[in-house]
Order: sequence, then structure tokens, then C-alpha cells
Amino acid sequence: MQELPKVCVIGAGSSGITVCKSLQDKGIPYDCYEKGSDVGGNWRYKNDNGLSNIYKSLHINTHRDRMEYRDYPMPDWYADYPNHEPIQKYFVDYVEHFGLRKNIKFKNGVAKIEPQDDGTYLVTSEKGEKIFYDAVIVANGHHWSPRWPEPDFPGKFNGKIIHSHDYVDPEHPIQLAGKRVIVLGMGNSAMDISVELSRPGVAKKVFLSSRRGAWVIPNYLFGKPLDKQTELLPPGTPFWLKQFLFGTMLKIGVGKMEDFGLPKPDHKPGEAHPTISQDILVRLGRGDIKYKPVIQEYNGNKVKFADGSEEEIDAIIYCTGYNVKFPFFKPEFISAPENHLPLFHRTFKPDLNNLFFVGLYQPLGAIMPLAEFQGKWLAEYLTGNYSLPTVPEMQKQIQDYEKKMKKRYVSSARHTMQVDYEDFLYYMQKELKAGKKRASKSLKTLPVPSKAKYKQSGRQSSSNGKSEPRKKSALAKV
Repeated sequence: MQELPKVCVIGAGSSGITVCKSLQDKGIPYDCYEKGSDVGGNWRYKNDNGLSNIYKSLHINTHRDRMEYRDYPMPDWYADYPNHEPIQKYFVDYVEHFGLRKNIKFKNGVAKIEPQDDGTYLVTSEKGEKIFYDAVIVANGHHWSPRWPEPDFPGKFNGKIIHSHDYVDPEHPIQLAGKRVIVLGMGNSAMDISVELSRPGVAKKVFLSSRRGAWVIPNYLFGKPLDKQTELLPPGTPFWLKQFLFGTMLKIGVGKMEDFGLPKPDHKPGEAHPTISQDILVRLGRGDIKYKPVIQEYNGNKVKFADGSEEEIDAIIYCTGYNVKFPFFKPEFISAPENHLPLFHRTFKPDLNNLFFVGLYQPLGAIMPLAEFQGKWLAEYLTGNYSLPTVPEMQKQIQDYEKKMKKRYVSSARHTMQVDYEDFLYYMQKELKAGKKRASKSLKTLPVPSKAKYKQSGRQSSSNGKSEPRKKSALAKV
């Protein structure tokens, strides 16, 4: 019987923990490294990992039925769109239910990963442990490194500037009550923060500013959760048909964005990641929030906008997205310039058979069930039950997919990882089925052999390929 490879999982957020379950189900040895003291990643309020941060009023914007893991449904008594507290409890319960905590190294993130000449990886943890692994699964998330406009707007602003990543509530990290505030951006965070600050007794004035318009989608339409209604369309439905149906629903149920003071979107529905908010249009219609075009320049406490108007402003919140980063890899080995990292089904890097990514996409829906399937898929691969296509075939599929996405979506760093929930899951399932057929015709040799275990207990290979006697260390694991 072939010995299974040892795997390093990076991150115990919503993607990492479901990967751990899949590995455990197949008996694959693994360690999961987590910088914080508990699971949950971005959904853990006041996370002590130094990276994750969510605002106090955060709610999910995908219906709970579409967000839950298929192996562990959310309680029926959960609200349609609960806030972060029950969601975090759900992740904790998931880990306890499946007994995953024993393999998670808390308060011990990954500091460095060095690929070795024999295909293994030497992982150095933040506590100084050095352990060899046969494979690495990256699930470190992509909402922790704030992205700022480059270049920044000209001039000097005398007020306070923060990124939405640092926003907690109207009093933290800066005092916004009674202030004149600009919220820059048209994504979900910008909508949520604008709505919160525009409530009576909070900010004095709230301005919403952006470079372009967006289609704002309510959580409920015709009395039903809108994202639940999309389940009626089968996977593979042509995009033009989805666009027509979706556009018709918005036209009838919501109306024109211009009627609420927003700019007319420069794209059709479905050609950019949607902005979801049940409240923003009402606040705009009431005058609690005023839209302004993009900032043109700063002048002390005054901000000039592209339409020539000026406003005296106390604070600005940049809701301008995030950069995709892998600080544990050398940039020349793995990086994502402008958030672009070509992957086969957003999971496999064609030229590396033992490095994988989970949750590295921006879905029209929730990440969790997709990450759950990726975990199951990887477990089948690592146990020899699934075989990848050839490298040229994977590269061709990646190129075809990216060409299709570029044609559909507005050019933006935000859309380099865009996937449609139903279609993405459907085609992953289809590929897994095809790969199992390929594996059944072979000798089912493990694609990633077990080497790390013997290196750890015997001789340590240096990065230049030479073998060196392994030095004894209190931090080395045997």
C-alpha cells in the first residue's frame, strides 16, 4: 500500500477548515497553520491574527443556504442573512463536530516556504519550526492586504484617511460621529459603511464617491431572497440569457440607478461583480447619502470632485479592495501581479503537481461550498483517485477561460478571479468525474509521493540539492 503524502494547509478560515476535513476523511496526514488563536478568518470579529478585520455591523450578503457547507448545514433558525456572530459560531461548531482542532497549529502562521529540489517543501513557521511537507495547500484568503489607489489623488488632505479594512464602527478606529465623511468605492463594504454612517445621529454628512457606476442588487426582490431565485437556472445556462433575465428583474423590481442619484453604469448587468445592498438606494433617495463622482484633488480640508464641486471633509474611507499576496513565498516563485494568478479551475498550478490554492476567487455567491468541493477534489487527487489533464491541456483551458472572462467583465483587478457560483461548481464536478476515469485507466500511482516524512527523521536536503546531516534542534519535529 502506498504511503500518502504529508500536507501543509495555510490558514484556518472558512476555506482552510473544510480542506482539513476532506484530508482527514481520506486519512491524509496534514498540519494546518493559523496565525490567530481560533478559526474563522475574516468572520472572526476582532481576530487576533493581525490580518483579519471586519466591521461590527457586518452581515452575510449571500443566503445562508447557499453559504453553508453541504456536509454540515446551518441551523434552520438562522436568519436568511445573519451577522458575523452566528457565522463565526458555525465555523467553530464545524471544527468541533468533525474533530479538526487537533491538527491546527494556532497562533503559529507560516513565515516561509522553500521549495526543495526533490519536490518537497521546507516550511518555517512563525514559531521557528522547520518541517518538510510533500504538498502545500494555500488557503490564506485574499481580503487582508488593503489595496489603495495608485497613484493617489493629487494634493494634501488634512483630515483622516482609513481603508475599509480598518473600519470597525463609527467610533473606531477614528471618530466619525458628527463628521463629514466620504466613502470611496461602489462595492459591498462601501454600501454597508455608507448606510451605517448615514443613520440619524451618526455622521453629519455622508458622500459616496466612485470612478464608475454599479448595479445595486437588493437582498430581497418580490418578497424573496434574490440569490435563492438564481438556483432556478441550471448550470451552463448561456450568459446572454442570464443577463436578459437578470436585467429584466432589476428593471422591474429596482429601476434605474440614475433615479437614485447614482451614475448610469457603463456596463450591463452581470458584466461586473454585483453590489448587494437592501438599504443604500433608500438612503440615497432620502438624501441621507449624496453621490459624488471620483475625487479629483485634495486641498487641505476641502476635496474637489471630477464634476468641479468641492466639499469640506473631515474623513475619507477608501473601500478600494485588496491585493492578493503570498508573503511566505519568494515573489519569483509565486506572486499575483494585479491580482492575476492563472490556475486550472482556480485550484491547480499546471507546472506544479503539489501546490494548490483554495478560495482564491471572487464568486457570484459564497466561497464556502466551492472551497468544500475543492477540498474533496484535492483529497481525491492526493490519494490517486483523480488524474489531472496534461499540462498543455490545462494551460489551454486556463487561457480560454480567462479570454472569456475578459470579454465579459469590466477590466479591473477585482475581476481577475471572477467565477459564477453554479457554473464554477458544475464544471469542477465535471472535471473531477473525467479525472477519475483517467485515474481508473492508470496504475493509480500517487501523483505526490511521500518523501517528507523520511527527510524529517533522517537527512535534511538543502535548497541547493545537496544532502546535509540534520542538526538537532528543540524546534525540529520528528
